[in-house]
Amino acid sequence: MGNKPGRPKNQTARREALVDAAGRAIAERGLEGLRIKDIAAEAGMSAGSVLYYYPEMGELVLEVHRGAVERYLAARQEAVDGATGAAARLRALVGSGLPGGSGDAVHGLLFELHRRADRSSGHATLMASLFAREAALYATVLEVGAAVGKFTLTEPVADLARNLVALEDGYGLHIVSRNAELTPDVARRLLLGYARTVTGCPEL
Repeated sequence: MGNKPGRPKNQTARREALVDAAGRAIAERGLEGLRIKDIAAEAGMSAGSVLYYYPEMGELVLEVHRGAVERYLAARQEAVDGATGAAARLRALVGSGLPGGSGDAVHGLLFELHRRADRSSGHATLMASLFAREAALYATVLEVGAAVGKFTLTEPVADLARNLVALEDGYGLHIVSRNAELTPDVARRLLLGYARTVTGCPEL
């Protein structure tokens, strides 16, 4: 009887550890050919333990995707919250949306998981939700900047926000794909140039 209250917490911790381990395995090996034993090795568990908590590999991969999306969005929100002033907040948001290099684990994992969207409604929903929530972050920063007179927007805010996210995604894919012509610094410069044009803000 005395051990029962701790059991759910222990199971939750083990499931979280498996999700983290699966994320590392996917980032390192990719989704193609991902095996239970790879995840078990990353987690320091037996393959049987992995199957006990996640009988279906697809469910585990979906949890990895969900967790990656939430952590990424939280980091982006934190970057914005840590900046003061409209221009600084927009610069911080742009910076938080680009990979740090071809080996960026977070972006590499997200791009890998997004590949499941064409065959899984769960992954498609997560990908669409991420795009919408990133666009909402941009829309808020743009709207506040316009309201305080720092930005003069050239297009509807929703259109500008979606374009900024799409540009991030496009540049980000090239960065993680080792395109030497599109380094993080070049991508950031191009994104800020677009943002400067559509907001009329010279501080960007």
